[in-house]
Amino acid sequence: MTESGILVWDKPAGVTSHDVVAQVRRDRGGKVGHAGTLDPFATGVLTVLLGRATRLQKYLLNLSKTYVATARLGWTSTTGDPEGELTETGIIPEALTLPTGLIEQMVPMTSAVKVDGERLYKKAHRGETAERPVREVTIHRAELLESGDGRARFEIECSSGTYIRTLIETLGDAYCEELRRTAVGPIGIERAGEVLSPLEALSFLPRVEITAEEAVTIGYGQTLEAADHLPEGEPVLLVNGDNLTAVAIRTGTELKADVVLEPQG
Repeated sequence: MTESGILVWDKPAGVTSHDVVAQVRRDRGGKVGHAGTLDPFATGVLTVLLGRATRLQKYLLNLSKTYVATARLGWTSTTGDPEGELTETGIIPEALTLPTGLIEQMVPMTSAVKVDGERLYKKAHRGETAERPVREVTIHRAELLESGDGRARFEIECSSGTYIRTLIETLGDAYCEELRRTAVGPIGIERAGEVLSPLEALSFLPRVEITAEEAVTIGYGQTLEAADHLPEGEPVLLVNGDNLTAVAIRTGTELKADVVLEPQG
């Protein structure tokens, strides 16, 4: 049986998230995916989904992310990172403070966001420009760890979809020289190399214990009665013993499976 779970991968610099997925697929076989990309220059936590756990992608994609970012001061980059055209200005930002709270970011031309049916980075590679969408993101915290020798290191916790290189550019003449993702939600870099069970990886969601009979019921596409305390319209884990049977959504008085992970019966 194909292994099912969430592999915590410490991605090195110089490879894409797609490269990692392809390598894991060659090494382990079966279905492989990921929940959230990292730029090629970035390192750190990449959540690689194995087997049936690929069905859980949407619950992991929107988790907050934690990064350690190194800003090179007195320089600019056409892409906001080391892969762009670098220019030394010598102008050191006066304040090493990043914005926090709800902010707006314009999507970079080097992003994978589609405009007019094509990813922006493909347009950028041809030297074209396009009207880029603006997104709201949340910076939960942005702490200056250290500064000196023309560089500043920050620890940043933010919502999914935040462009750290764009955030660093708000300092002024600065670009993101190094970027390391240290956590995806509660999944930290210290778990690198481990395969988390679906139940452990989604432990941040509410949990409902069900019987073996109820596991069969939910596996056949029928509904269960929802307890009053469960959040309306939000995912909850349906657990039978040590197994995550399904992720369900409460609608009114009913729990209906959104994803069945362990079919019963």
